[in-house]
Amino acid sequence: MEQYFTADYHGAPFQLFGPAHFGALGALLILNFFLLQFRSAGEHAKRTVRWILLSAMWGAEITWHLWNIFNGLWSIQTVLPLHLCSVLIWLTGILLITKNQYLYEFTYFLGIGGAIQYLATPDLGIYGFPHFRFFQTFTTHGLLLTCPIYLTAVEGMRPTWKSLLRVVVGINLYMIPVYLINSAIGSNYLMINAKPATTSLLDLLPDWPYYIIHMELIGLATCLLLYLPFAVKDRRGLA
Repeated sequence: MEQYFTADYHGAPFQLFGPAHFGALGALLILNFFLLQFRSAGEHAKRTVRWILLSAMWGAEITWHLWNIFNGLWSIQTVLPLHLCSVLIWLTGILLITKNQYLYEFTYFLGIGGAIQYLATPDLGIYGFPHFRFFQTFTTHGLLLTCPIYLTAVEGMRPTWKSLLRVVVGINLYMIPVYLINSAIGSNYLMINAKPATTSLLDLLPDWPYYIIHMELIGLATCLLLYLPFAVKDRRGLA
């Protein structure tokens, strides 16, 4: 059992679009369809679902921090909760408790968009199935995708055009202190101080700082696509 928690894992590495990858995505798809049955459930049942989702997501994130500490991998340069998905994991948990509209807007646009990109190409390296990191990664990022979908499809929350504006302004304001922190401690959270040292899709974009503009445009396009179903619904309602 210990081998599945070691940092020096000698099992099969993660295989992009391999059987385990598709299996994890399939399980996530089944979970989302399963949660739809709670549309007609009472508030007590829905609140119980929210607490279960919160416990699973935060539990997986906390154990990831503990895993890094026990393996001597925790450092302020790499593990602070400053990456977008890391921040959203904690905010989504608060959202599940409070159902705050402003938190929902950020988790809907940024959580779903970011989780889809990460789940499609997770950076797991040597940690293939059934290592702890495999399950932890698909749990946290999978629930980062599932929670706003659940709150939208089951609990009736939804974004507006103003939501989109708030998210765009908010993420750009957030980038300022993160850039300053990166400059002070030598980190690269949000990948805004430099391109990653490892191969990534950012290699296809221009050099710093111009690739940041491309990242923002891609993010804006993703947000517009996520808002499209509501725009269509509103337009039909006015017709």
